[in-house]
This record gives sequence, structure tokens and C-alpha cells, in this order.
Amino acid sequence: GPVSIKMNHPNVRVVKVTSAQQMHDACVSVWGEMNVGIMCAAVADYAPSVVEETKIKRVGEMTLQLRPNPDIAAAMGESKKTGQMLIGFALETNDEETNASKKLAKKNLDYIVLNSLREKDTCFGVDTNKVTIFGADGTRRDGSLKAKAEVAKDIVDLIK
Repeated sequence: GPVSIKMNHPNVRVVKVTSAQQMHDACVSVWGEMNVGIMCAAVADYAPSVVEETKIKRVGEMTLQLRPNPDIAAAMGESKKTGQMLIGFALETNDEETNASKKLAKKNLDYIVLNSLREKDTCFGVDTNKVTIFGADGTRRDGSLKAKAEVAKDIVDLIK
């Protein structure tokens, strides 16, 4: 059936954040105490280099400078200890399998869940998804189109 977590469970901790840096710091600070990390709440790859305190008035063309946000999954993968499991996600638009496999290795993940925007009735705005799960051990699980709750169960079932 559907996967649910009681938020008042003693082993569940909620940390509210408003920036990618805060999310990085929160994840890295608790990672050493965790057995499993499922990195499903991706933040933007880039953020504005300068954040204005007031509204930017329209004055014609403007150039926006961006800086990379921290790669939270990679930071956790770097410090992963024996016995910890790290599961990541890849939302790809091209060379999906190649890019997902590269992320799996580069970030030291145990599994990566590939979402493709090319698949119909998946990802955004619908209650269904179709994913492929790649394992660091070379395994591959091709999923069928199913309810997102069932996809979540498939992911949780990876945890041994």
C-alpha cells in the first residue's frame, strides 16, 4: 500500500529551510546519524549571486549573475560510511541513462532513480510516474507507469 510517515514519530526530525545552503547544512549535519538518505527534494542548480533587499525596478536590459548551489547529495556521498545507504534522483531531458549513471558514480550513491520528462503521464502535474532505478552494483529496475505512491514503495523496498 501507500507509504506514509507520521511526522510526530520520535525518529523523524523536520528542519525547515529557505535556501539551498541551509538545506545543505541541515542534511550534512544529521547525515552521520542516519542509516539511509533519500535525496528526493532537489533544489535549483543555481542561485542569484546577489540577492536584493528591495524590488528591482525596470530600467531596461539587465544581466543576472548566477552561482552554483551546493550539491547536497554529493556532499553526503563523500562522507558516506559503511552501512549507510544513499539514494538519489535524476530528472533528465536527454541522454537520460548515461547522465543518471554518471551521477550515480560521481555522487557515490547506492541507487539513483531516473525520471524522464520524455515519458508521457509522468513527473509533474499527474499522480503517476515511470522510473528506472540503477544500482551501484550494476542492477537496473525498469518500472512501469504506476501511482506515485507505488513508486515510493518501490524505492523504500530498496532499503535492506
